[in-house]
Amino acid sequence: MPATPAWPPRSAPRLFVPGPLMAGAPVTLHGNPANYLARVMRVGEGDIVILCDDETGEWAARVTSSGKRDVVLEVAEHLREREEVPDFTLCAALLKKDRFDLVLEKATELGVRVIQPVLTRRCVADKLNLERARALVAEAAEQCARTALPRIAEPVKLDALLKGWDPSRALFFADELGGEPVFPAFRARQAPAALLVGPEGGFDDSERAAIRAHPAASAITLGPRILRGETAAIAASALWMAAAGDWQE
Repeated sequence: MPATPAWPPRSAPRLFVPGPLMAGAPVTLHGNPANYLARVMRVGEGDIVILCDDETGEWAARVTSSGKRDVVLEVAEHLREREEVPDFTLCAALLKKDRFDLVLEKATELGVRVIQPVLTRRCVADKLNLERARALVAEAAEQCARTALPRIAEPVKLDALLKGWDPSRALFFADELGGEPVFPAFRARQAPAALLVGPEGGFDDSERAAIRAHPAASAITLGPRILRGETAAIAASALWMAAAGDWQE
């Protein structure tokens, strides 16, 4: 007896689209999303596409027409509610574009809720194309089957970040000069929490002193080696998810 095909097909492409989605509603895609489905994935009438709207969750939709300029789908079935991710914010100093792209991508895969770019004295970059950054995290979320997009905030200067900090949110500071071991620190002060990671050259002495003086801040160590900015952001986010986030489940 032949096996029953998986529903929806595991090979079905995934896309984030504007919402809210609902059963029976038509969805018309233009531009890059349509080009991706029609020319890259070569979808045709009757094929299934997984749609997420960052509001109602994940839906299976059936292609009703696929042309050169647009792809039309009909929403068929609600598959999953929008996921709840831990209340964890990554405050990452801006890096060179390719390195910060890596931070955005991997933070999305790891389940970070908010990404807050930070401007420090030793930052090489001082601007972030938010539209491009949001497109990048959407693509990463599609690849790892997230149903909730991380929020990317406007870049903020370090002094402004500290001045406006909510004291109820733990602020873990990855300090290359040393601090508490990560697992005891993360487990002692769980969500809501945030991680602050510096740029290529690290924080200068006055920045380090200001962070350490903040009542919400706790310095942590990421081991015996000095890590690059992108490595520290990714590694520490993964450790937080393991110690205090949803990897425990």
